Amino acid sequence: MKKLIPPYIRVLFIFFSVLGAMEYFIDSGNQPAFIKYPMVAVFLFVLLFLLIAIEVTLNAVNAITYRLLSDEEKARLAHEDTLSLKEKTWYKNLMQRLTRTVPIEDEKELLMDHDYDGIKELDNNLPPWWVYLFYACIIFAVVYLVRFEVLGAPDQEAELKSEMAQAKIEVAEYMKTAPDLMDEKTVTLLTDPADLDKGKAIFQTNCVACHRADAGGQIGPNLTDDHWILGGGIKNLFHTITNGGRDGKGMIAWKGTLKPKEIQAVASYVISLKGSNPKDPKAPDGEIWVEDNASAPAAGATEAK
Repeated sequence: MKKLIPPYIRVLFIFFSVLGAMEYFIDSGNQPAFIKYPMVAVFLFVLLFLLIAIEVTLNAVNAITYRLLSDEEKARLAHEDTLSLKEKTWYKNLMQRLTRTVPIEDEKELLMDHDYDGIKELDNNLPPWWVYLFYACIIFAVVYLVRFEVLGAPDQEAELKSEMAQAKIEVAEYMKTAPDLMDEKTVTLLTDPADLDKGKAIFQTNCVACHRADAGGQIGPNLTDDHWILGGGIKNLFHTITNGGRDGKGMIAWKGTLKPKEIQAVASYVISLKGSNPKDPKAPDGEIWVEDNASAPAAGATEAK
């Protein structure tokens, strides 16, 4: 019997069906599923090619067997194939089961008595496919009603609100560990003792050589008084530590060594030292800084203090 679908069409259909099934059933994020899980794709395609190889082998065996038959047996098989195509195809059987249609020569048995201007009506039963679908809709409606109206499961709107709330929490957590997104315009002052301890550790590692361990000033200026050369406040300090001091005589730029989150921590720690009155501090440098006077980095600022 001749195949209804050419082999190359069937292979392409199965090929794309495998890819489609992977994309539908496997959560692979932004990547295609067959790229993120290549071994799954390899397994499915090996299985596909094994099935194709089995089919080809069976077809070859059938072809060899057919050649060994006598002419009478070949004629009988050809006649059976013809009958199968006409009367016993799987498609016809399937449609008959789904529709339960009556042959056209038997429709007179279904004619109803009423006649409208020559238009007659058949008393057909509802097709099984429609009845099955109707029952499925009833079952779905019952399950839906019990789940959402009786048991109180979250509907789509509630799920959306829950996912949005969770997304905000995840974004906030991400921002805590994504320091590269911070600059002098978005930096905020840290006051939590744990954050200040981190800033202190960074200060003691990188800053004591110029500012002393108590920040009283040595080569660099005193960081505990109200005087600042290039502006105080968290935004100015963040800008200055990031980009360095005055050309030729200021401190180096720390943006290549410290991450923005670390610069935020050390700047916050320095601000917390205001009024600590270290022993023998360096004389004040710059002008008295008042936080309310300027919240943005001072124009041309390149050095803290």
